[in-house]
Amino acid sequence: MDSGLENVVAAETVLSDVDGQNGRLVIRGWPVELLAASMAYEDTAHLLWQGFFEDLPAAQALAARLGAARADVFDYVRKIPRGLDTVSQLRTGWSLLPDDESLDAAIRLAAAAPVFIAAAIRAEQGRAPLAPDASISHSADFLRMLTGKMPSEAEARALDAYLVTVSDHGLNASTFTARVVASTRAGLVSAAVAGISALKGPLHGGAPGPVLDMIDEIGTPENAEAWIDAALARGDRLMGFGHRVYRVRDPRADALKAAVARLPGTSGRIAFAEQIERAVLGRLAKKYPSRKLETNVEFYTALLLEALGIPRAAFTAVFATGRVLGWTAHAREQVAEGRIIRPRSVYRGPVPELA
Repeated sequence: MDSGLENVVAAETVLSDVDGQNGRLVIRGWPVELLAASMAYEDTAHLLWQGFFEDLPAAQALAARLGAARADVFDYVRKIPRGLDTVSQLRTGWSLLPDDESLDAAIRLAAAAPVFIAAAIRAEQGRAPLAPDASISHSADFLRMLTGKMPSEAEARALDAYLVTVSDHGLNASTFTARVVASTRAGLVSAAVAGISALKGPLHGGAPGPVLDMIDEIGTPENAEAWIDAALARGDRLMGFGHRVYRVRDPRADALKAAVARLPGTSGRIAFAEQIERAVLGRLAKKYPSRKLETNVEFYTALLLEALGIPRAAFTAVFATGRVLGWTAHAREQVAEGRIIRPRSVYRGPVPELA
């Protein structure tokens, strides 16, 4: 039995290849670093959905349909109960959408994410939601609906880089969950709602916000080593370091570090984070000499989303905006497989006595 399923191959996929030993991530033939540097969200949707929807239009037409769908789903905003965390509001909003296996369902899920998240954040701030603008890009509209002003090209490009980077990553917990649900033919909305429910757990999608909490608590470079030593002595997990798959540096970390470095005014924050990163890696190497604990995607995710003005409590929901492209593609791939996922278990309970 393999309780964590690390050594179980549960699917063949054309979507992504995670090479944990060598620190490489390939998404449909593209190294993640190149994907992050050159592709927009809409382009990545087209890349991931190719071959899974017979009516998938050209990339430019798909971008137009995503914009129109953002406008169409705005009416759902008033139906979402407030007072919930941002992930729960996104999950609830998604659950209201028509549920089937069509391209329209996938487009609605992707389009609704920035609309629902921006509305949730603005409601928390006591501000009314802003209607989508179908004429601008997905990432630009996300930031505009959030802040109330048109973002710079650099800001929209940075958000694109993040959403593209996290769009797919093998059979992680949320993607596997989405595939299990899709294998029952439950529909893309059901698969995405299941995926985001798995993402809500702190062991999967909850680390970027605590990375900033750690940086803020350390405060100055001089405090870093003492703070890290105290945290390790308490047995605390250092957020932004270590990964279930990668035994070397997470390639997504450098892709996002490059993205945040292109934003004006971030050099000081990056320099401080780099000092903390070096201190943490040095301490981890001493404490766990037989284990390779390296920087993961969450560390520079935190700096990037902070620089874009996104509240920490919304970081996981923003992650879902990117990952829903992968969830929907995996769901369609699983449906094409044609078999319901039904692993076996080993019974360890009491056995009745036979007469």
